[in-house]
Amino acid sequence: MPITITAFKNSPDGGQGMARDMRVRWALEEVGQPYEVRLLTFPQMKQPGHLALQPFGQIPTYEDGDLSLFESGAIILHIAQTYAGLLPDDANARARAIAWMFAAQTTVEPPIVEREAAILTEGDKPWHDQRMIFLDERICTRLDQLSRWLNGRDWLENDFSAGDLMMVSALQRLNGEGLRERYPDLERYVARAEGRPAFRRAFDAQLAVFIASQSAG
Repeated sequence: MPITITAFKNSPDGGQGMARDMRVRWALEEVGQPYEVRLLTFPQMKQPGHLALQPFGQIPTYEDGDLSLFESGAIILHIAQTYAGLLPDDANARARAIAWMFAAQTTVEPPIVEREAAILTEGDKPWHDQRMIFLDERICTRLDQLSRWLNGRDWLENDFSAGDLMMVSALQRLNGEGLRERYPDLERYVARAEGRPAFRRAFDAQLAVFIASQSAG
């Protein structure tokens, strides 16, 4: 049986590639592994069958033989450790690439996601504007640090790795928000990653699901 992942049947991101199955699709495309996608509605994500794979009722999940995984970072780490193409062969370089994966998920992405939540749920609060200033400052601190690291580099280390895949996935959540645009090297970094054939294949596959859902609806 081929690798199977789960994804939104009707993604709330409007086909922009922000749903977290996108990064798993991208990883599988980078390592050249075929996969199938099981599309789920929001009610189906809360059913016992899916909760047995993902106890928090989210996507994506990953199934390969008798292995099932949840959490996109864990899935991508498994893919990168199982198939060539996303981690260096050298042990030290490999460890650093994995460190960048953790940095993307635990240092860079959290304030970005917190900002998204504030926009969606706190816009009517009297302290919303001040909170947004605070969140923007937190994000820009990280962007500034990342920009200084990337100065003169194409990728976080010598070659594209799972660390870059995870970092770019986090940075993409700022598309059109006017924050990442302050850092031209970060804009070029994201553009380089989005120009990779594997990224384009993954993006087009996720977009096709959204287009189909709109046509069916």
